[in-house]
Amino acid sequence: MPSIPRDLISRCLAGDDAAVVELVDRYRDRVFRFCYRMLGQHQDAEDAAQETFVRVFRSLAGWDCGREFEPWLLAIAGNRCRTMLAARKRIPATGLVAEEQLIDWRPDGALLRSLREEVQAALLALRPEYREVFVMFHENGLSYDQIADAIRRPLGTVKTWIHKARQQLMAQLRQRDVMGAR
Repeated sequence: MPSIPRDLISRCLAGDDAAVVELVDRYRDRVFRFCYRMLGQHQDAEDAAQETFVRVFRSLAGWDCGREFEPWLLAIAGNRCRTMLAARKRIPATGLVAEEQLIDWRPDGALLRSLREEVQAALLALRPEYREVFVMFHENGLSYDQIADAIRRPLGTVKTWIHKARQQLMAQLRQRDVMGAR
């Protein structure tokens, strides 16, 4: 995605509602997909994406225009997702099955979950920080440097986390018998 025009940010800061809508429209889908990959539940991803934009607009005046916008935005989304994941750990499980975990009973008779669902399940098994950098790199196309800047970690740490995420993801997919042993 091309860099965000500085005049759009200026218009947002000036209270231009059309500019706010344009900014949200430009990034809404990317932020939602990122949050969904982090959280694995549609409703939680919607909530996290919405909270992300609220925080972005609260903090926009403090955004360092020397930094790229999208990595900054995704770092805020990652923070919201990690907060939600931590809150999940404090809430006991209800035993309810999430909508995404229901078996597909469509007439085509396919009872096996799709590869996409398997990858999502494997992603959810990763440590949140591994998942965050993996999604930033592979799905959002951010560079190692952009990710390091966004999450304020050393470049070597980002590279290590992405490498470990790949290894663990492959191991999860093998364990789930999605792909043969290689």
